Amino acid sequence: MVNGPTSAQTIEEINRLVDVPIIYTVVTETADIASRIAAGVDILNVSGGAKTVDMVRKIRREFPDFPIMATGGLTKESIMNVIEAGANAITYTPPTNGEIFKKKWENIVKKSSNITSKLARLGRLMYNE
Repeated sequence: MVNGPTSAQTIEEINRLVDVPIIYTVVTETADIASRIAAGVDILNVSGGAKTVDMVRKIRREFPDFPIMATGGLTKESIMNVIEAGANAITYTPPTNGEIFKKKWENIVKKSSNITSKLARLGRLMYNE
């Protein structure tokens, strides 16, 4: 995978030296995609933030049969919009470790408070309070 500013000349060199598919990440609406495809790019990866849908739509019009994968955003709606714009595949950014562990910690705290209240009730029953 090569990033947006990678030149067509560099892509040609990679294509000459390495026998693997080359994925070019498109990050701006002004990227010269035609020269990158001519240089040997096999797949476009569109990552334009809020402009991703429009970028995918424009690329699909200009290159109707070229493989496009794109970031889909965080919601089902945003993912569907990118697919409808013409992406063949979606890349999804999963929750961060911090987000995952925050949810786990909240569950642990909730469970421990439930256990604590049950133990307190049991203690009151044992000592007839």
